[in-house]
Amino acid sequence: MPPTTLSEWLDYVERLHAKPIDMGLERVSRVRDKLGLKFAGPVITVGGTNGKGSTCAMLEAILQAAGYRVGLYASPHLLHYNERVRIDGVPVADERLATAFARANEVREDISLTYFEFGTLAAWEVFASAALDVLVLEVGLGGRLDAVNAFDADCAVVTSVGIDHVDYLGPTRAGIAFEKAGIFRAGRAAICGDPQPPETLLAHAAAIGADLQILGRDFGFDGGRQQWRYWGRRGERAGLAPPALRGARQLANASAALAALDALQQRIPVSMQAVREGLSRVELPGRFQVMPGSPSVVLDVAHNPQAAEVLAQNLVDQGFFANTRAVIGMLADKDMKGVCAALRGRIDEWHAAGLTGARAASAAQLAAAIAESGAGGKVFQHASPRAAYAAARERSSENDRIVVFGSFLTVADILSVGVRN
Repeated sequence: MPPTTLSEWLDYVERLHAKPIDMGLERVSRVRDKLGLKFAGPVITVGGTNGKGSTCAMLEAILQAAGYRVGLYASPHLLHYNERVRIDGVPVADERLATAFARANEVREDISLTYFEFGTLAAWEVFASAALDVLVLEVGLGGRLDAVNAFDADCAVVTSVGIDHVDYLGPTRAGIAFEKAGIFRAGRAAICGDPQPPETLLAHAAAIGADLQILGRDFGFDGGRQQWRYWGRRGERAGLAPPALRGARQLANASAALAALDALQQRIPVSMQAVREGLSRVELPGRFQVMPGSPSVVLDVAHNPQAAEVLAQNLVDQGFFANTRAVIGMLADKDMKGVCAALRGRIDEWHAAGLTGARAASAAQLAAAIAESGAGGKVFQHASPRAAYAAARERSSENDRIVVFGSFLTVADILSVGVRN
Protein backbone atom coordinates (compact mmCIF):
# COMPACT_ATOMS: atom_id res chain seq x y z
CA MET A 1 0.00 0.00 0.00
CA PRO A 2 1.33 3.48 -0.85
CA PRO A 3 1.75 6.00 1.98
CA THR A 4 -1.29 8.10 2.85
CA THR A 5 -0.40 10.36 5.78
CA LEU A 6 2.35 12.99 5.83
CA SER A 7 4.35 11.06 8.42
CA GLU A 8 4.18 7.95 6.23
CA TRP A 9 5.34 9.91 3.19
CA LEU A 10 8.26 11.45 5.10
CA ASP A 11 9.34 8.01 6.28
CA TYR A 12 9.04 6.70 2.72
CA VAL A 13 11.01 9.46 0.99
CA GLU A 14 13.75 9.32 3.64
CA ARG A 15 14.45 5.71 2.63
CA LEU A 16 13.94 6.11 -1.12
CA HIS A 17 17.38 7.30 -2.27
CA ALA A 18 20.74 5.67 -1.60
CA LYS A 19 22.28 8.91 -0.30
CA PRO A 20 20.73 11.51 2.04
CA ILE A 21 22.46 14.25 0.02
CA ASP A 22 23.12 13.76 -3.70
CA MET A 23 23.86 17.07 -5.38
CA GLY A 24 22.63 17.61 -8.93
CA LEU A 25 19.67 18.96 -10.88
CA GLU A 26 19.10 16.20 -13.44
CA ARG A 27 16.70 14.05 -11.39
CA VAL A 28 14.67 16.86 -9.86
CA SER A 29 14.43 18.71 -13.20
CA ARG A 30 13.03 15.63 -14.93
CA VAL A 31 10.30 15.22 -12.30
CA ARG A 32 9.62 18.99 -12.37
CA ASP A 33 8.95 18.72 -16.10
CA LYS A 34 6.70 15.71 -15.57
CA LEU A 35 4.64 17.67 -13.05
CA GLY A 36 4.12 20.29 -15.74
CA LEU A 37 3.23 23.06 -13.29
CA LYS A 38 4.03 26.72 -13.88
CA PHE A 39 4.04 29.76 -11.63
CA ALA A 40 3.34 33.15 -13.17
CA GLY A 41 4.38 35.41 -10.28
CA PRO A 42 7.91 36.45 -9.35
CA VAL A 43 10.20 33.97 -7.58
CA ILE A 44 12.83 35.14 -5.07
CA THR A 45 15.51 32.56 -4.31
CA VAL A 46 17.68 33.07 -1.22
CA GLY A 47 21.00 31.33 -0.62
CA GLY A 48 24.05 31.98 1.54
CA THR A 49 26.04 30.46 4.36
CA ASN A 50 24.21 32.32 7.12
CA GLY A 51 21.22 34.67 7.16
CA LYS A 52 19.07 32.78 4.64
CA GLY A 53 16.27 32.04 7.08
CA SER A 54 16.17 35.55 8.50
CA THR A 55 16.12 37.15 5.04
CA CYS A 56 13.35 34.82 3.86
CA ALA A 57 11.30 35.56 6.98
CA MET A 58 11.65 39.31 6.43
CA LEU A 59 10.65 39.02 2.78
CA GLU A 60 7.62 36.95 3.74
CA ALA A 61 6.53 39.39 6.47
CA ILE A 62 6.96 42.52 4.34
CA LEU A 63 5.17 41.02 1.33
CA GLN A 64 2.29 39.87 3.52
CA ALA A 65 2.04 43.36 5.02
CA ALA A 66 1.86 44.71 1.47
CA GLY A 67 -1.20 42.55 0.84
CA TYR A 68 0.35 39.83 -1.32
CA ARG A 69 -0.32 36.11 -1.05
CA VAL A 70 3.09 34.64 -0.33
CA GLY A 71 4.44 31.10 -0.53
CA LEU A 72 7.59 30.33 1.48
CA TYR A 73 9.75 27.22 1.22
CA ALA A 74 12.44 26.99 3.92
CA SER A 75 14.58 24.38 5.62
CA PRO A 76 15.32 22.68 7.88
CA HIS A 77 12.37 22.63 10.25
CA LEU A 78 12.63 22.72 14.03
CA LEU A 79 9.59 20.81 15.30
CA HIS A 80 7.21 20.03 12.43
CA TYR A 81 7.86 19.40 8.73
CA ASN A 82 5.02 21.77 7.82
CA GLU A 83 7.24 24.69 8.92
CA ARG A 84 9.06 24.23 5.61
CA VAL A 85 6.01 25.00 3.43
CA ARG A 86 3.96 28.05 4.32
CA ILE A 87 1.29 30.11 2.61
CA ASP A 88 0.67 33.57 4.07
CA GLY A 89 2.72 32.62 7.11
CA VAL A 90 0.65 29.52 7.89
CA PRO A 91 2.17 26.02 7.61
CA VAL A 92 0.41 23.94 4.96
CA ALA A 93 -1.79 21.20 6.42
CA ASP A 94 -0.65 17.57 6.61
CA GLU A 95 -3.35 16.42 4.21
CA ARG A 96 -2.38 18.92 1.49
CA LEU A 97 1.30 18.05 1.78
CA ALA A 98 0.51 14.33 1.63
CA THR A 99 -1.42 14.96 -1.59
CA ALA A 100 1.55 16.86 -3.03
CA PHE A 101 3.96 14.05 -2.16
CA ALA A 102 1.58 11.57 -3.79
CA ARG A 103 1.44 13.65 -6.97
CA ALA A 104 5.24 13.90 -7.18
CA ASN A 105 5.53 10.16 -6.58
CA GLU A 106 2.94 9.45 -9.27
CA VAL A 107 4.90 11.21 -12.02
CA ARG A 108 8.47 10.35 -11.02
CA GLU A 109 8.15 6.70 -12.17
CA ASP A 110 11.61 5.10 -11.64
CA ILE A 111 13.49 8.34 -10.87
CA SER A 112 15.03 8.18 -7.40
CA LEU A 113 14.87 11.39 -5.35
CA THR A 114 16.45 12.47 -2.08
CA TYR A 115 14.37 13.60 0.88
CA PHE A 116 15.07 17.26 0.09
CA GLU A 117 14.44 16.88 -3.65
CA PHE A 118 11.11 15.16 -3.01
CA GLY A 119 10.12 17.85 -0.50
CA THR A 120 11.08 20.65 -2.90
CA LEU A 121 8.93 19.19 -5.67
CA ALA A 122 6.01 18.69 -3.28
CA ALA A 123 6.29 22.33 -2.16
CA TRP A 124 6.29 23.46 -5.79
CA GLU A 125 3.16 21.40 -6.45
CA VAL A 126 1.43 23.10 -3.50
CA PHE A 127 2.49 26.60 -4.54
CA ALA A 128 1.83 26.25 -8.27
CA SER A 129 -1.67 24.94 -7.53
CA ALA A 130 -2.54 27.88 -5.25
CA ALA A 131 -3.45 31.43 -6.22
CA LEU A 132 -0.25 33.07 -4.98
CA ASP A 133 1.36 36.37 -5.96
CA VAL A 134 5.01 35.68 -5.10
CA LEU A 135 7.26 32.84 -3.95
CA VAL A 136 10.25 32.95 -1.61
CA LEU A 137 12.45 29.86 -1.89
CA GLU A 138 15.34 29.13 0.48
CA VAL A 139 18.27 27.15 -0.89
CA GLY A 140 19.05 24.01 1.08
CA LEU A 141 22.79 23.52 0.47
CA GLY A 142 25.09 25.53 -1.77
CA GLY A 143 23.08 26.79 -4.71
CA ARG A 144 24.25 25.69 -8.14
CA LEU A 145 23.32 22.03 -7.65
CA ASP A 146 20.62 22.45 -5.00
CA ALA A 147 17.12 21.22 -5.86
CA VAL A 148 15.68 24.73 -5.38
CA ASN A 149 17.83 25.91 -8.30
CA ALA A 150 15.71 23.81 -10.65
CA PHE A 151 13.26 26.72 -10.48
CA ASP A 152 14.38 29.98 -12.09
CA ALA A 153 14.63 33.01 -9.84
CA ASP A 154 13.44 36.43 -10.94
CA CYS A 155 15.67 37.78 -8.18
CA ALA A 156 18.39 35.79 -6.39
CA VAL A 157 19.93 36.72 -3.04
CA VAL A 158 23.21 35.44 -1.58
CA THR A 159 23.23 36.63 2.02
CA SER A 160 26.80 35.72 3.01
CA VAL A 161 29.73 33.51 2.03
CA GLY A 162 31.43 31.50 4.78
CA ILE A 163 33.00 28.10 5.26
CA ASP A 164 30.43 25.34 5.77
CA HIS A 165 29.42 22.02 4.17
CA VAL A 166 33.01 21.57 2.97
CA ASP A 167 32.40 17.92 2.00
CA TYR A 168 29.99 19.12 -0.69
CA LEU A 169 31.06 22.69 -1.48
CA GLY A 170 34.82 22.58 -0.95
CA PRO A 171 37.11 24.09 1.71
CA THR A 172 37.55 27.63 0.36
CA ARG A 173 35.39 30.75 0.26
CA ALA A 174 36.20 31.07 -3.45
CA GLY A 175 34.80 27.66 -4.26
CA ILE A 176 31.79 28.11 -2.01
CA ALA A 177 31.04 31.54 -3.51
CA PHE A 178 30.98 30.03 -7.00
CA GLU A 179 28.49 27.38 -5.87
CA LYS A 180 26.24 29.98 -4.25
CA ALA A 181 26.41 32.28 -7.29
CA GLY A 182 24.87 29.44 -9.31
CA ILE A 183 21.41 30.69 -8.33
CA PHE A 184 21.96 33.93 -10.31
CA ARG A 185 20.22 34.24 -13.67
CA ALA A 186 21.21 36.14 -16.80
CA GLY A 187 19.72 39.62 -17.02
CA ARG A 188 18.04 39.35 -13.62
CA ALA A 189 18.73 40.94 -10.25
CA ALA A 190 21.45 39.26 -8.16
CA ILE A 191 21.70 40.63 -4.62
CA CYS A 192 24.80 39.94 -2.52
CA GLY A 193 24.56 40.69 1.20
CA ASP A 194 28.25 39.95 1.74
CA PRO A 195 30.22 43.23 1.47
CA GLN A 196 33.39 41.39 0.42
CA PRO A 197 32.37 38.49 -1.81
CA PRO A 198 35.12 36.39 -3.41
CA GLU A 199 36.09 37.16 -6.98
CA THR A 200 34.50 33.92 -8.14
CA LEU A 201 31.04 35.28 -7.32
CA LEU A 202 31.73 38.55 -9.14
CA ALA A 203 33.17 36.74 -12.16
CA HIS A 204 30.23 34.36 -12.47
CA ALA A 205 27.69 37.18 -12.25
CA ALA A 206 29.58 39.09 -14.94
CA ALA A 207 29.97 36.02 -17.17
CA ILE A 208 26.24 35.32 -17.30
CA GLY A 209 25.18 38.97 -17.38
CA ALA A 210 23.38 39.05 -14.03
CA ASP A 211 22.51 42.45 -12.58
CA LEU A 212 24.73 42.21 -9.50
CA GLN A 213 24.20 44.48 -6.49
CA ILE A 214 26.60 44.28 -3.53
CA LEU A 215 26.07 45.42 0.07
CA GLY A 216 28.05 48.60 0.70
CA ARG A 217 28.48 49.38 -2.99
CA ASP A 218 24.99 49.34 -4.53
CA PHE A 219 22.83 49.25 -1.43
CA GLY A 220 23.37 49.44 2.30
CA PHE A 221 22.35 50.80 5.65
CA ASP A 222 23.40 53.08 8.46
CA GLY A 223 22.03 53.81 11.89
CA GLY A 224 21.75 51.73 15.00
CA ARG A 225 19.51 50.37 17.69
CA GLN A 226 16.85 53.08 17.68
CA GLN A 227 16.50 53.87 13.98
CA TRP A 228 18.18 52.96 10.74
CA ARG A 229 18.21 54.01 7.10
CA TYR A 230 18.29 51.82 4.01
CA TRP A 231 19.67 53.15 0.75
CA GLY A 232 19.69 51.58 -2.69
CA ARG A 233 19.19 52.18 -6.38
CA ARG A 234 15.62 53.38 -5.94
CA GLY A 235 16.49 55.87 -3.20
CA GLU A 236 16.27 55.46 0.54
CA ARG A 237 13.87 54.36 3.25
CA ALA A 238 14.65 56.32 6.39
CA GLY A 239 13.42 56.33 9.97
CA LEU A 240 13.05 52.54 10.10
CA ALA A 241 12.76 50.70 13.40
CA PRO A 242 15.14 47.75 13.81
CA PRO A 243 13.76 44.36 12.71
CA ALA A 244 11.99 42.33 15.38
CA LEU A 245 14.67 39.65 14.87
CA ARG A 246 17.56 40.23 17.28
CA GLY A 247 21.22 40.34 16.35
CA ALA A 248 23.97 42.51 14.91
CA ARG A 249 23.66 40.94 11.45
CA GLN A 250 19.96 41.58 10.98
CA LEU A 251 20.28 45.05 9.43
CA ALA A 252 22.43 43.54 6.67
CA ASN A 253 19.83 40.81 6.12
CA ALA A 254 17.04 43.40 6.08
CA SER A 255 18.98 45.51 3.56
CA ALA A 256 19.39 42.51 1.24
CA ALA A 257 15.66 41.83 1.50
CA LEU A 258 14.82 45.46 0.65
CA ALA A 259 17.26 45.45 -2.29
CA ALA A 260 15.48 42.38 -3.64
CA LEU A 261 12.09 44.04 -3.27
CA ASP A 262 13.39 47.20 -4.95
CA ALA A 263 14.57 45.08 -7.88
CA LEU A 264 11.05 43.68 -8.30
CA GLN A 265 9.24 46.96 -7.60
CA GLN A 266 7.60 47.06 -11.04
CA ARG A 267 5.92 43.70 -10.45
CA ILE A 268 5.30 43.71 -6.69
CA PRO A 269 5.41 47.30 -5.40
CA VAL A 270 5.89 47.59 -1.63
CA SER A 271 5.11 50.71 0.40
CA MET A 272 7.06 52.19 3.29
CA GLN A 273 4.22 51.23 5.61
CA ALA A 274 4.47 47.59 4.52
CA VAL A 275 8.23 47.63 5.15
CA ARG A 276 7.75 49.07 8.64
CA GLU A 277 4.94 46.68 9.51
CA GLY A 278 6.69 43.62 8.13
CA LEU A 279 9.98 44.27 9.91
CA SER A 280 8.18 44.96 13.17
CA ARG A 281 6.32 41.64 13.23
CA VAL A 282 8.77 39.22 11.62
CA GLU A 283 9.41 36.06 13.65
CA LEU A 284 11.88 33.20 13.24
CA PRO A 285 12.46 30.70 16.05
CA GLY A 286 16.02 29.78 16.91
CA ARG A 287 17.77 32.90 15.62
CA PHE A 288 19.10 34.57 18.76
CA GLN A 289 15.69 33.90 20.26
CA VAL A 290 15.59 35.21 23.83
CA MET A 291 13.00 33.41 25.90
CA PRO A 292 11.05 35.19 28.66
CA GLY A 293 11.90 34.56 32.30
CA SER A 294 15.06 33.97 34.28
CA PRO A 295 17.69 32.75 34.02
CA SER A 296 17.90 34.25 30.54
CA VAL A 297 17.75 31.55 27.85
CA VAL A 298 19.00 32.20 24.31
CA LEU A 299 18.28 29.78 21.45
CA ASP A 300 20.45 30.04 18.34
CA VAL A 301 21.00 27.55 15.52
CA ALA A 302 24.57 28.81 14.86
CA HIS A 303 26.58 25.82 13.60
CA ASN A 304 29.59 27.25 11.76
CA PRO A 305 32.36 29.69 12.74
CA GLN A 306 30.86 32.67 10.90
CA ALA A 307 27.52 32.25 12.67
CA ALA A 308 29.28 31.64 15.99
CA GLU A 309 31.16 34.95 15.62
CA VAL A 310 27.83 36.73 15.19
CA LEU A 311 26.45 34.87 18.20
CA ALA A 312 29.46 35.93 20.29
CA GLN A 313 28.87 39.60 19.41
CA ASN A 314 25.16 39.29 20.12
CA LEU A 315 25.95 37.87 23.56
CA VAL A 316 28.15 40.89 24.28
CA ASP A 317 25.44 43.26 23.09
CA GLN A 318 22.86 41.59 25.32
CA GLY A 319 24.55 42.97 28.42
CA PHE A 320 26.04 41.60 31.64
CA PHE A 321 25.20 38.24 33.21
CA ALA A 322 26.95 36.72 36.20
CA ASN A 323 27.60 33.45 34.34
CA THR A 324 26.97 32.22 30.82
CA ARG A 325 26.47 28.49 30.36
CA ALA A 326 26.49 26.92 26.91
CA VAL A 327 24.41 23.91 25.93
CA ILE A 328 26.06 22.75 22.71
CA GLY A 329 25.33 19.82 20.44
CA MET A 330 26.79 19.54 16.93
CA LEU A 331 27.15 17.31 13.91
CA ALA A 332 30.56 15.71 13.52
CA ASP A 333 31.09 17.04 9.97
CA LYS A 334 30.95 20.64 11.21
CA ASP A 335 33.95 22.72 12.28
CA MET A 336 33.43 22.10 16.00
CA LYS A 337 36.78 23.56 17.02
CA GLY A 338 36.21 26.69 14.92
CA VAL A 339 32.74 27.25 16.37
CA CYS A 340 34.02 26.97 19.94
CA ALA A 341 37.01 29.21 19.22
CA ALA A 342 34.66 31.94 17.96
CA LEU A 343 33.14 32.02 21.46
CA ARG A 344 36.46 32.20 23.29
CA GLY A 345 36.05 34.11 26.54
CA ARG A 346 32.26 34.34 26.21
CA ILE A 347 31.31 31.05 27.91
CA ASP A 348 31.96 30.30 31.58
CA GLU A 349 30.70 26.72 31.50
CA TRP A 350 30.14 24.29 28.64
CA HIS A 351 27.55 21.49 28.67
CA ALA A 352 28.46 19.29 25.70
CA ALA A 353 25.56 17.15 24.47
CA GLY A 354 25.62 14.09 22.26
CA LEU A 355 23.16 14.03 19.36
CA THR A 356 21.63 11.02 17.62
CA GLY A 357 22.10 9.95 14.02
CA ALA A 358 24.93 8.92 11.71
CA ARG A 359 26.38 12.44 11.48
CA ALA A 360 26.14 13.26 15.18
CA ALA A 361 29.11 14.21 17.33
CA SER A 362 29.38 12.57 20.73
CA ALA A 363 29.69 14.59 23.92
CA ALA A 364 33.30 13.37 24.19
CA GLN A 365 34.13 14.63 20.69
CA LEU A 366 32.64 18.01 21.51
CA ALA A 367 34.48 18.21 24.82
CA ALA A 368 37.76 17.52 22.99
CA ALA A 369 36.98 20.24 20.43
CA ILE A 370 36.22 22.75 23.20
CA ALA A 371 39.53 21.97 24.89
CA GLU A 372 41.51 22.19 21.62
CA SER A 373 39.86 25.50 20.69
CA GLY A 374 41.19 27.30 23.74
CA ALA A 375 37.70 28.65 24.42
CA GLY A 376 38.13 28.34 28.19
CA GLY A 377 35.56 27.45 30.82
CA LYS A 378 34.59 24.24 32.59
CA VAL A 379 33.31 21.40 30.43
CA PHE A 380 30.65 18.81 31.33
CA GLN A 381 29.43 15.94 29.14
CA HIS A 382 25.84 14.77 28.72
CA ALA A 383 24.01 12.14 26.70
CA SER A 384 21.52 14.56 25.10
CA PRO A 385 20.67 18.27 24.79
CA ARG A 386 17.79 17.79 27.24
CA ALA A 387 20.13 16.35 29.86
CA ALA A 388 22.66 19.11 29.22
CA TYR A 389 20.01 21.80 29.51
CA ALA A 390 18.61 20.33 32.73
CA ALA A 391 22.09 20.36 34.25
CA ALA A 392 22.73 23.94 33.09
CA ARG A 393 19.45 25.11 34.61
CA GLU A 394 20.19 23.31 37.87
CA ARG A 395 23.48 25.20 38.15
CA SER A 396 22.09 28.62 37.14
CA SER A 397 20.70 31.47 39.22
CA GLU A 398 18.29 34.15 38.04
CA ASN A 399 21.23 36.41 37.12
CA ASP A 400 22.81 33.85 34.80
CA ARG A 401 22.35 33.11 31.11
CA ILE A 402 22.05 29.83 29.19
CA VAL A 403 22.77 29.79 25.46
CA VAL A 404 21.62 26.74 23.48
CA PHE A 405 23.29 26.38 20.08
CA GLY A 406 25.35 24.26 17.65
CA SER A 407 22.65 22.67 15.49
CA PHE A 408 18.99 22.86 14.54
CA LEU A 409 18.70 19.47 16.25
CA THR A 410 19.99 20.88 19.54
CA VAL A 411 17.58 23.81 19.56
CA ALA A 412 14.68 21.62 18.45
CA ASP A 413 15.28 19.16 21.28
CA ILE A 414 15.01 21.92 23.87
CA LEU A 415 12.00 23.56 22.20
CA SER A 416 10.19 20.21 22.09
CA VAL A 417 10.21 19.90 25.89
CA GLY A 418 9.89 23.61 26.71
CA VAL A 419 12.72 25.81 27.96
CA ARG A 420 11.05 26.39 31.34
CA ASN A 421 10.56 22.70 32.12
